[in-house]
This record gives sequence, structure tokens and C-alpha cells, in this order.
Amino acid sequence: MNAYRLLFFLTLLNLLNFVDRQLIASFSNFIVPDLGLTNAQFGFLTTLPFIVFYSIAGLFMGVLADMVNRPRLIAFGVVLWSVFTALTGAAKGFVTMALPRMFIGVGESILTPTSMSLLSDSFPAKKMGFAAGFYYMGVPIGVGVSLLIAGYLGESLGWRKCFYLLGGLGLVLGLCTLLFKDRPRKHLQNNEVKPQTLSKESTAEIIKTLFKALSASSALRFTILAGVFYHIALGASVFEQLWLVEERGFDRSNIAQIVGWIGVFAGLAGNLIGGILSDWWQENTDQGRPMFLFWLALLTLPISVYYRFVEPGSVIFWIGIIIGYFQLGCFFGPTFSTVQELVPENIKATVVSFYILTLNLIGLTIGSFVGGILADNLMSANYQEPYTLMLVVFSIISIVTIPCYFLAGKRYKKDKILLDKAFE
Repeated sequence: MNAYRLLFFLTLLNLLNFVDRQLIASFSNFIVPDLGLTNAQFGFLTTLPFIVFYSIAGLFMGVLADMVNRPRLIAFGVVLWSVFTALTGAAKGFVTMALPRMFIGVGESILTPTSMSLLSDSFPAKKMGFAAGFYYMGVPIGVGVSLLIAGYLGESLGWRKCFYLLGGLGLVLGLCTLLFKDRPRKHLQNNEVKPQTLSKESTAEIIKTLFKALSASSALRFTILAGVFYHIALGASVFEQLWLVEERGFDRSNIAQIVGWIGVFAGLAGNLIGGILSDWWQENTDQGRPMFLFWLALLTLPISVYYRFVEPGSVIFWIGIIIGYFQLGCFFGPTFSTVQELVPENIKATVVSFYILTLNLIGLTIGSFVGGILADNLMSANYQEPYTLMLVVFSIISIVTIPCYFLAGKRYKKDKILLDKAFE
């Protein structure tokens, strides 16, 4: 029961994490005109100030999570990002919005690697697909809730007050984290390695072990590469609300409400179904969880492109939006379970941090920042629907995920067997 209580609370923090992170994109139709931003500037704000600090700091936070008291580390991170979420509401322009985003990135970089490490020590390996999938319900639900906040409170409260409120809520939840105790670490209980202390030598050893694991496992490398290409398309989706309003004619508040509810329920379904089915797939086939994601991507990609061109409000249009959030929900549990299972016990938090670094620093940055530049260039060339073309281009780029998942699934069990031999 304690493990499930911990899982629920960490999922709540992850939900808050993605609400705060996504607020800029959800309020894009409020913030862009209010601050007079170009698409490139908006894309930059959703990526580089946040992601550079989030990704690089996250690698070090993963190393810390493998050594120090994890609930206290999480509490520090939640309080830090919540303070700067509130300060974002006071932004007067491009620069004053970019600066708080840097510190939000540092705070949020702590949560996932530390949480995944805690969950790995709280649940048996055969249930980690479920645990990771449940934890990552915070992603689509958080995205959906941020849209609901924009849709229901944007006109009445204004985007600034919404940032202030979310910052205050985060402070309370961050302090509540101190009520939880750290979990015993499995690799220490099994006497596999001696307890590590924070030092230059121990940090270097963890990084060395990480790169040895990357070198030894092609399944690990292909899983990471697939995630990067998926996040390129995901990064471009920060322009989704602008596309729906500017090129599909929806009211900014109404469409935020509708898509917000879709995000909550379709994302929830994706997380639960993806976690449970990927666990079943791994237990009952000769292939790993990435093969489950291969079939999912293969079946959903055509509609993800086609719905961009159909009549707004048609059945196919709404199916396309639902599938996007469902696939988002399915992604996280299987992939984060996979990368943890393909490395030694003592670097699980570190590999999660490394994975997050590649997903965000490469994938999301290319998608959102380059997507903004492409949209601006298409507008300058008087292209009629610049957001549509840009989003389709990045969806096509994500096709690379399909062969990557296939190859990772084929190699998973062999690499898992070789893991113990490589680290004897």
C-alpha cells in the first residue's frame, strides 16, 4: 500500500510538473499577442531557456538521486520550479519570460529521474510498466489540465494570475513531499555494490557505467533514438493551439476547453492501456516493450498526418486529435521501463536523466524552435497555411521512430541477457 501511495503522490507532482511546463503553450493565443512575440521567439521560449537547463541539470540530478535522500531532493525541486512559475506571470516581454524558464528547468529536472528511481525500488520489475505508465499519466493529463485552465480561466483571470496560482499550489505540494521517507535501494539490499557517496570519483564511475551500457546495448540506443524523433514532432505541437485558432477558425477559449478534456481522458486511457499492454507484451512474446510501440506508431501515423487536411470539426478531425493524446499517453511507461531495464541497478536514475536530456535538448528543441522559424519563413513567403505545413513536415520526420522501435524490440531480450555478463 505504501508503494501505491507513493506512486499516486509522485504522479500528482508529475501532473503539476507538466501543467506548469505546458502553460506557455496552452496560453499561446493569449501570450503571443500580449507580448508581441514572433513564432521563432515563442518556439524559443518553450524550448531553449527551459530545456537547456532542464536537460543538463537533469543529468547531474540523476547522479544525485542515485546517492542522496530522494524525497528531500524532490521537495527542493518542486519548491524551486514553483517559485519561478509564479515569477513567469510577471513577465513583461521576451527576456523577462525567458529568465524564469531557466530556473523552472533546473527545478523540474529533479522530479522524473528521482521519482523513477524511487518507483524502481518500490515495485517489482514485472510491474514497472504499470508503475511508469501510471506515473506518466501526469504528462497528457497535465497537458490537458493546462489547456482547461487556459480555456476556463484565461478570459476571466488572465494568463498572469493563472501562473501565480499554480506557483502557490506547487509550494504547498513541494513541502508535502517531506512527509515521505526514502525507500531502500534494491542493489544495496542485494549487496551488489557498496553504498556510494557523493564525490568526483563516484560521479565519474556512474557516468562511465552509463556509457558502457550504451555501448553494450543496441536496444537501448534504438529506444533512445526513437524517443528523440518522437519528441521532434512533439516539440512542434506547441503551435497546436495557434494552428487551431489561426488556421482552423476555433475560438481560443472553446478549443482549449475541448482539447483539454480530450487530453485528459485520451491521455489517461493511453497511459493505462499502454502500461498494461506493454507489460503483457513483454511477458508473453519474445520481444520487448519497444515492439509494442512499433505497432502503435505504424497504425497511428497515417491518421496523424491526414487529419491536418480534413474539415475542422469532422469525425476524422477529432479522431486525429484523440489519437495524438492517446499515443502520447502510451509512450512514456514502456520507454522509460525499457531504458531502466537495460542498465545496471545503480545507474537507473542516471539513465533516465540521460534519456530526458536527449529527448528534450535534441528532440523538443528541434521541433519547437526550428518549427517556429519554419512557420515564420512560410508566413513571410505568404504561404496560406504555414502552421499546417510545418506540423505535417514534423509528423513525417517522426516516421524514423518506426524502424527504431522495431530494431529495439528485436534486440531487447538478447541485450537483457547480455547485461549481466557485461557488468560482472
